[in-house]
Amino acid sequence: MSRRALAFGWVAVAALGAAALGGCASGPPDDPKVIRLWTDDYYIRVTSDPSPPRALERVQYTVIVQDKKTRQPIDVGEGRIFATNEDRKNTDNGFEKAEQPGAYKTTLFFATAGPWAMGVQFRRDSTQKLQRTNDWMQEVKQATEPSQDAAKTRSGQ
Repeated sequence: MSRRALAFGWVAVAALGAAALGGCASGPPDDPKVIRLWTDDYYIRVTSDPSPPRALERVQYTVIVQDKKTRQPIDVGEGRIFATNEDRKNTDNGFEKAEQPGAYKTTLFFATAGPWAMGVQFRRDSTQKLQRTNDWMQEVKQATEPSQDAAKTRSGQ
């Protein structure tokens, strides 16, 4: 075996070992209900309650914003979340500071069920430009019928 092939083999073994250790140290798998987004300067996580959201119900969103490089929470900032469906119906709302470091809360109201293109804009203060995340698609479930209990409908009963 040549020195070059041997060196490549050791590099491959080292890379596999590092990947295995990285996987062990990374903790539990990601929560599929958390939307992870990035801008030039921010790392943003978005969750909704209920999840998935339903049409004709107030949906509470929690948005956690961290500095992209340092992962420090951004406690003082301003932003909004917005959505548009294929019929060009829109909904949006600004953020209010929440108790958790770097956390903001807001509510949206979806007029119809179906797919909605969603996005987030955020900035540290009014002297900065708003940075927009890439859009993501959110499936909004049918509204709960007036005769149904919303909590039972969400849990699948």
